[in-house]
Amino acid sequence: MNDFNLPQIIFSKIVRAVVEFELIDDNDRILIGVSGGKDSLLLTYALACLKRRTKKNFTLTALTIDPHFNEDFAEKISRVKKFCNELGIEHEVHRVDIAALIREQSGKSPCFTCAYFRRAAVNRVAIELGANKVAYAHHLDDAVETFFMSLLSSGQLTTFQPKTFLDRTNVTVIRPLVYLREFEIENFAAERGLDVLKSPCPFDGLTNRQRIKNLIVDLEKIFPDLFSHLSAAMRKNSIGELWDAPKTREQMRNAYFALKQFKRGDNV
Repeated sequence: MNDFNLPQIIFSKIVRAVVEFELIDDNDRILIGVSGGKDSLLLTYALACLKRRTKKNFTLTALTIDPHFNEDFAEKISRVKKFCNELGIEHEVHRVDIAALIREQSGKSPCFTCAYFRRAAVNRVAIELGANKVAYAHHLDDAVETFFMSLLSSGQLTTFQPKTFLDRTNVTVIRPLVYLREFEIENFAAERGLDVLKSPCPFDGLTNRQRIKNLIVDLEKIFPDLFSHLSAAMRKNSIGELWDAPKTREQMRNAYFALKQFKRGDNV
């Protein structure tokens, strides 16, 4: 895997994201979130390739969060470390007892708790290491699922951004895989024989995100272009005719009392 060679279609999509959203600058110190899954392994490999094949001068460090979900994770992490070292990337491990935090906050969504404390840990390590950017392996399917899930669960048209500046930490989050479909990553991992770790999450496959993923697959049987339409709808220039934002009671007060001033003799 240290030949630093990506299929052209994958390399082109990653370069497009980097250029379009201005994800990488000279002298960046990038911390890569690496879980050991197919997505984060490809991200790590792709950034190693970019470092060698482009003119950008930046450094890479990989970080794995041990969430204490199972006892054999230390052995699995050693495989991630070996992968990173073969690419010439230093690998750090940070342990956060997310399993205990989920138990303590039993009234909250375990996915929310896990994501919140993972992000907090990654940002903290980024600051400690002097990294100005954190790279995550979210892909196009993730973005579309987030967009659709937000619409169904909250009535809002929103998803994560390819690039987000966190003003509380002065760290910028980047997502170089946002133009890649999940099946492209799966195919790459299979063809290259990546040592992909199974997710240690006890809720894997039982989340709302998985339900949305399954729903999109089912709806595509009826609407074959659903995914591409959802992807297009995430763009700001896709907004068509929408109602104005609802007015407050105060804003409607004068119009309301004007409406109540009926003419004498009206049958109301």
